[in-house]
Amino acid sequence: MRKYVSFATLILSLLTNMSCDQSKKKEEISTINDTITSKKDLPEKSVSTADIKNKPTDFVPKSYVVFEKIFGDLNKDGSEDCVLIIKGTDKTKFVNDESRGELDRNRRGIIVLFNKNGNYELATKNYDCFSSENEEGGVYYAPELGFEITKGNLYISYAHGRYGYWAYTFRYQNSDLELIGYDDSDNRGPVINSETSINYLTRTKIVKVNTNDNADSGEEIFEKTVSKINRTKLIRLSEIEDFDELRMSED
Repeated sequence: MRKYVSFATLILSLLTNMSCDQSKKKEEISTINDTITSKKDLPEKSVSTADIKNKPTDFVPKSYVVFEKIFGDLNKDGSEDCVLIIKGTDKTKFVNDESRGELDRNRRGIIVLFNKNGNYELATKNYDCFSSENEEGGVYYAPELGFEITKGNLYISYAHGRYGYWAYTFRYQNSDLELIGYDDSDNRGPVINSETSINYLTRTKIVKVNTNDNADSGEEIFEKTVSKINRTKLIRLSEIEDFDELRMSED
C-alpha cells in the first residue's frame, strides 16, 4: 500500500511541475510578444542633431569656403532647399602660370541641404568631386560649371562655348541624389554635330547625328538612333570621385 501512495505522490508532483513550467513559458512568450509590439510602436530613428543646423554655412567644413549658393525645392515639400558649392583653401594648391599669374587649383565640392522649418538638414555631400575653375582649357577656355534646381531636380552642367555642353540630372531618392539623366551637345560653333540624351530610369539612349555636312545653324538634318544601355545601378552624387572622369558613352 505504501508503494502505491508513493507512486501517486510522484505522479502528482510531476503534473504540478509540468503545469508550472507551462505557465512560466506562457509568461515568457507573453513578455516577448509585448516587447515586439512595443518595438513596432517605437518611432523610426530620428535624424541626428549633428545633421541639422541653423544656417547653410554651418555645414561648411574647416579649410573650405562657399564658392556658390543656389536655392530651390529638391524634395517637393514647398520649401526652399539649399545647395552649397564649396572650395578648398589649401595654399599648396596655388600655382604660378606664366601667362595667367597665380592660380588657385583647389578642388570644389557640393553640400545639399533640406529646409526643415527654417533649419537645415544634410541630404548629401561630396567635398572634392569638381575640379578647380582655373584648370587649363588647352587652346580654348576650360568648361564653365553651372548649377540649377528645376522641378525638384538638380542640374549640373558644363558649358564649353562653341564646342557645346554636357549636363547631368540628379533626383533625390534612396537617401541620396542619384543620376537619372545625361545630355550633351557636340557643336561646331552654332552648328550642332550631334546630340546625346540618356535616361537612366528607362535605360534609354537617344543619339541624333547631323548628316548635313554643309549645314548652317538651323539647317542640320539629324539621323536618330535609339538604344538600350547596360547600366542598372544608378550613380549616387556622394560617391562620384571626379566629374571630369564621369563623362562617358553608354553602350
